[in-house]
Amino acid sequence: MFKSIKIGSSRSATVVLGVWKDSKRVPPSLSTWKTEVSELLAQKTFSGKRGQVVISGNVLVVGLGNKGDLDAAGLRNIGGSLVKTLGQINLHNIDLRLHLTVPNGVASPREIGQLVAEGMNIQNWRVDMFDGAATTTKDELKTLVAGSQSKACVSGMKRGFVISNAINDARRIAATPPNICNPPWMAKEAKKIAKKCGLGCKIVTFAKAKELGLNGIVNVGMGSAEKPCMIVLEHAPRGRKKSKEHLCLVGKTITYDTGGYSLKISNGMKGMKYDKNGGMAVLGAMEAIANLNVPTRVTAILPCAENMVSSNAYRPDDIIKMYNGVSVEVTNTDAEGRLVLADGLAWGCKHVKPTAIVDVATLTGGVVVALGSFCAGFWCNDAKLRKRVEKSAANSGERVWQLPLWEEHRNYMRAKHADIHNSAPARGAHPIQGAAFLSFFVDENVPWAHIDIAGVSSVERDRGLFCAGPTGWGVRLLTDLAESF
Repeated sequence: MFKSIKIGSSRSATVVLGVWKDSKRVPPSLSTWKTEVSELLAQKTFSGKRGQVVISGNVLVVGLGNKGDLDAAGLRNIGGSLVKTLGQINLHNIDLRLHLTVPNGVASPREIGQLVAEGMNIQNWRVDMFDGAATTTKDELKTLVAGSQSKACVSGMKRGFVISNAINDARRIAATPPNICNPPWMAKEAKKIAKKCGLGCKIVTFAKAKELGLNGIVNVGMGSAEKPCMIVLEHAPRGRKKSKEHLCLVGKTITYDTGGYSLKISNGMKGMKYDKNGGMAVLGAMEAIANLNVPTRVTAILPCAENMVSSNAYRPDDIIKMYNGVSVEVTNTDAEGRLVLADGLAWGCKHVKPTAIVDVATLTGGVVVALGSFCAGFWCNDAKLRKRVEKSAANSGERVWQLPLWEEHRNYMRAKHADIHNSAPARGAHPIQGAAFLSFFVDENVPWAHIDIAGVSSVERDRGLFCAGPTGWGVRLLTDLAESF
């Protein structure tokens, strides 16, 4: 891997070309390198399979796979294969010219630059922040300098690095363990990112949250010595025509989830540092949105808490009056994410007055049972917003699948001793229960979408571009969504 990847001069760099699978001759667009490419095509070990890489002198050829099969995900994966090979052969200056082979109908030079850059940067990231004295790899890592003779390709690469840097920031914070990453640390980190990219940032402290009546956040987090807070980030477009829309993003940011008194058992607690990954998707998206200066006004809300067990912790049978006045009977303290999200949604509707609001959360194990790790669960109360989210999912490659939310589901959440309970007595329709609960905290006239990313926010082993750990899922989708307004 490389220490970092940056855009620089392509002069005297190794030229990166692409060929289709089972190519028999050098295409006219690559005639300048006819001798080198002919030699590489003649190698019996090279078929042009997507991501396959061979090098001769100052020319590197990467396989593009079958014509007609190359898509955005394929170009990202080519970027990943490319950076792995470059690291192995210690080559750290390239001139990307895949646009000479890939026609505009498949991807424009700008799109090629963006997607390959995303793939390279995502593939190059590792959870190495905590390497200690026993780490055996002592190699001094170099910086990969990537450029292109195509200005459009370079423009795309710049965008790709902005987005993938934001994804990797989200992954870095998501991977930070709970003995470091608690609500106060999370607030400081959000401030750093806000300062770095020009976002407004304010922190609603534990004391202020109590005063305001953000009782979902207060109760979930009060069992921890590290008290909860609510982080608010604001993007106001700079120096360009602004959209009249105001998008609000809400991300569940549980820095660690023990389950509280409904304690997670049988090693079910392992990996619960990733219960903040909805918030990390929102935080990463806000970094990208600010750095791209998206013309839409966007406000992000990160309700942040650590769900612990102590004499101060909330309990099953507690009744909580939430920020919007809805009373909740606690039946399961391990259904805590919806309580902090509920306050974030209600506060956002009242104070941000958004034209659309989207929440993202690792909310239920049920959505993993239903959809696996292939896509996120998705609920939406507005046809226009639903189409926007689905289009952004297609554009970003971060797939969603809509599940129903009917009045019967909302009635299922009605409680005997309060307005609603936070978890129904039976686990039927479990992922829908979360969406049904949250629907009580969104104003009826506000378009709202809920995205449950429990199955896609991390991987247990290396998969595709991602090493074992958090994926930063949602950064691309939410950034594209903000741009669609």
